[in-house]
Amino acid sequence: MSLKKQFDIKEHICNVTFTIPKDAVKFAKKINLTGEFNNWDIESLPMKKLKNGEFSTSIELKQDREYEFKYLINGEVWLNEPDADMFKLNAFHTDNSVLVV
Repeated sequence: MSLKKQFDIKEHICNVTFTIPKDAVKFAKKINLTGEFNNWDIESLPMKKLKNGEFSTSIELKQDREYEFKYLINGEVWLNEPDADMFKLNAFHTDNSVLVV
């Protein structure tokens, strides 16, 4: 899995690309990105399945912030990003991935 950050210093934003390789989610029919940046809406950020089997999506985020997030696989299984900048315990006593931009 991976996170790619591209900073726009003038606009104070960061374009972040989230990518999940096919080997990590062989059983996935759909994956949604959810987190603080979309009020944990489980439908608003579907990831696109690429021809090579990877899932990917990009979003713009304000800089100088931390964002907690997770992936939701097939509407049922929550998955963290191993390449996250850090992890934080959530109200369900599991970790959320944290992105620092």
